[in-house]
Amino acid sequence: MSDPEIEDLVGDRSPSFEHVLSCVFGVRDHESRAYLALLEYPGSTVAELADALDRDRSNVNRSLSTLREKGLVERRRRLLDSGGYVYQYTATPVPEAKRRLHDALDEWVADVHDAIDGFDPDER
Repeated sequence: MSDPEIEDLVGDRSPSFEHVLSCVFGVRDHESRAYLALLEYPGSTVAELADALDRDRSNVNRSLSTLREKGLVERRRRLLDSGGYVYQYTATPVPEAKRRLHDALDEWVADVHDAIDGFDPDER
């Protein structure tokens, strides 16, 4: 499957939240699933999330890195009693994710309106 894009939403009258998340933020569906899993299992480690998603840890780690870059996941370091540390991941709260989705969509719609308004067949 190709990377979802915001244009994929046009004409889809009832897209899932997961699909909207993928298209608007330019993440893959498996990354959206990782975000949704973190909502269910906040504070998960890569290993715990990999088990929950039934995916390889290296793939989950890449998904979490992408989600962190997009501001959809936060990472905290937890010290272990035995020494060392482990990272725990938590999804950005849904209200914040929804606000960011609305903002990104509003910006895209404004760009589309500008493209429509700026179209002049004589300047082609």
